[in-house]
Amino acid sequence: MDSLNEQEIIKLAQKGNQEAFAKLFQTHYSFLYKFVLKMTLNPQSAEDLVQDTMLKGFDNISKYNGQSKFSTWLITIATRIYLDQQRKKKREWFWQKSEKEQLSRSLQWQLSYKGFEWNDVMDGFEKLKSEVRTAILLKHYYGYTNEEIGNMMGIREGTVKSRIHNGMKEIREELLKYE
Repeated sequence: MDSLNEQEIIKLAQKGNQEAFAKLFQTHYSFLYKFVLKMTLNPQSAEDLVQDTMLKGFDNISKYNGQSKFSTWLITIATRIYLDQQRKKKREWFWQKSEKEQLSRSLQWQLSYKGFEWNDVMDGFEKLKSEVRTAILLKHYYGYTNEEIGNMMGIREGTVKSRIHNGMKEIREELLKYE
């Protein structure tokens, strides 16, 4: 296998020779990993993406036509997988954001239906981090003590106080923007 050039190894891999593909994998792994690491800026993500790329390359080796370098073909596969993953994450983020906004609207309607005037507060409330939002809800909407909230959330009572204080401060600052 060592005496063959890359094109000959590719032809063998295209015929199903797994040893030939393993040789291609070994030859291009380091180069591909360095490229993907620069793209993802995350070693674990880079490792996963290289593995996905090699698997897809193995499955589609018959489609490699030799018009570009084999390394370029692998980079193209890696780039497409990465961009697909990013689009998927963006869609998931958008879906989660949409779901959160829908829940927020539902809660606003329920509160106003029950006679609460909390619509302006909700605009600032939905922007809070989930752990802060949860602490405020448990304290001011459900009436739990800081100690009870701490037990529920698995945090110290002082952390509960801090989250509630800082969260209410953020809400007040958000409300001041509307005045």
